[in-house]
Amino acid sequence: MKCLFVSGRVLFFAAAVAWSSAASAQSGWFWQNPYPQGNSLRAVAVLSPQTFFAVGDSGTIVRTTDAGDSWTILPSGTTYGLVALSFTDAQTGFAIGDGPILRTTDGGDTWERRSNVFTTVRGGAFMNANNGCVIGYAERPILRSQIFCTTDGADTWASVATYNGIVLNSIFFVDENTGTAVGSNGAIAHTINGGRNWAIQTSGTTENLNSVSFVDANTGTVVGWLGTILRTPDGGRTWAPQSSGTTLNLDSVSFGDADTGTAVATESGGASTFFQTRDGGETWSSLPSGTRNLAAVSMLDANIGAAVGYSGRTLKTEDGGNSWTELSRNAIEVYRAYGVAFVDPDTGWVVGGGTIIHTSDGGNHWTTQYDAPSLDLRAIGFVDANTGTAVGTGGTILRTTDGGATWVRQSSGTGAHLYGVSFIDAATGTAVGIAGWILRTDDGGETWTRQFTGTLQSLFAVSMLDANTGIAVGDSGTILRSSDGGATWTPRASGTSNALLGLSFVDANIGTAVGDGILRTTDGGETWTRHTGTGHAVSFVDANNGMIAGYGPILRTTDGGATWIAQCCAPADSYWGVHMLDINTATAVGDNGRIMRTNTGGW
Repeated sequence: MKCLFVSGRVLFFAAAVAWSSAASAQSGWFWQNPYPQGNSLRAVAVLSPQTFFAVGDSGTIVRTTDAGDSWTILPSGTTYGLVALSFTDAQTGFAIGDGPILRTTDGGDTWERRSNVFTTVRGGAFMNANNGCVIGYAERPILRSQIFCTTDGADTWASVATYNGIVLNSIFFVDENTGTAVGSNGAIAHTINGGRNWAIQTSGTTENLNSVSFVDANTGTVVGWLGTILRTPDGGRTWAPQSSGTTLNLDSVSFGDADTGTAVATESGGASTFFQTRDGGETWSSLPSGTRNLAAVSMLDANIGAAVGYSGRTLKTEDGGNSWTELSRNAIEVYRAYGVAFVDPDTGWVVGGGTIIHTSDGGNHWTTQYDAPSLDLRAIGFVDANTGTAVGTGGTILRTTDGGATWVRQSSGTGAHLYGVSFIDAATGTAVGIAGWILRTDDGGETWTRQFTGTLQSLFAVSMLDANTGIAVGDSGTILRSSDGGATWTPRASGTSNALLGLSFVDANIGTAVGDGILRTTDGGETWTRHTGTGHAVSFVDANNGMIAGYGPILRTTDGGATWIAQCCAPADSYWGVHMLDINTATAVGDNGRIMRTNTGGW
């Protein structure tokens, strides 16, 4: 039996892969990009060629029973990050992180909260349903790592070992008695009595050690910084260096048998590389992964394995690592998706970086319509299924009249960054941007004319209510209103000096602005009332029903903003755009190209 421990970016189990993601706080929201989910993955257990479990950020637990063709996001009951996953049989497993340890006894269908160890957890491994150990560290009053063990299925924990000045990164039990933990400064600790006592072993290195994998009580491999690989044939009494052929930091290692092993490393630029051996580490060869930011690898046997990492990336191999198939799908790999627009429940667009993606089936599938890596697109709007405009940095304005099949760059006459756009019909529109820039077109963007605002504050959002009436919001609580088609823009009191980032009007009178505060108007933007709350973007479909996207949960109101209810998603998530099409259908977009969808009003 092999048990798993993961620390930080590393996973350790005979057949484990890392996955990080959290089920939505409300089941009414679901992932559309990345698919099946987009939180970074930290640990995985491959129980059979068909059944994998993975855990990660924001309390994510996911499972596949068909070798990765489909995945189920399982409710964990926590938003704490999970860094390790350990199954002792097909039914009993533990998910381990900074919060309460989670346990399943029904093959992952349900997870119950057990006690925690009140420290920063780096990993854990269970030998059977009752006995297991976790490793963690504290920085005050001095840096120290501790090993905690349980004999009652994680109901209680006892500190069994403390090491000053190091951080333990990975732990691995190969049977009920024999376990090894590795960490910074070449630290290796070993137990032969189920974790009751630990002895320091001589590693022969001072490099940080990230991951450990054993195939039996004697034969094990450790990997770490600067290409470090150590091998023991005698349970750690001696460790010998092996040549990896790289100076990259090796993050994870897993052996399927005594001869066949795989390690993974990620370059500073993000490209990930596999390193493989078929002779017990005598020789290692490198293989580009074809993807980025992998954090962990796990081999079930000499053939079946998986690797996972950042933004839910997941790969599997069925030939011992000679080739890898990506199981996850990411339609827009950008630092941040800023804008989203739908014209009906099926037809929509998302922008981020220099990319525009399009869906014609409600977001189940997305295709790239435009890609210019040098650009940073910030907003997009459509007046019908054919006619749309996107704006971005460097004065970028893109226009389509065929639903995005082609996008034409228009001449804005400026290099100023543009952050928001609003059209009332195919011809008449306004774009706003840095340092008070406002541009107006009355001919579908064939020509754009600058309008002077009297402010140097950056403007982030604009809403044109008709050909004459418009509102723009921006830095330092700036609110500008025009009633003459933008010939003049007049400041309005916002009651805040903080940035306003998003704006939504449902008619000529009722609108909402968000930023560091929630502002509401019922007189067309003449006066505003401030409410508590924050957000990056806002979308209303009528006077009562609206949503706010920002840091943490997506907020929903059904009473015109008098009260807001947190729906989705994890506290650490960040969303920058939201479009509510009707009271049931909405899409939110944000960091790392994430796209979330609800067809039930978020409930």
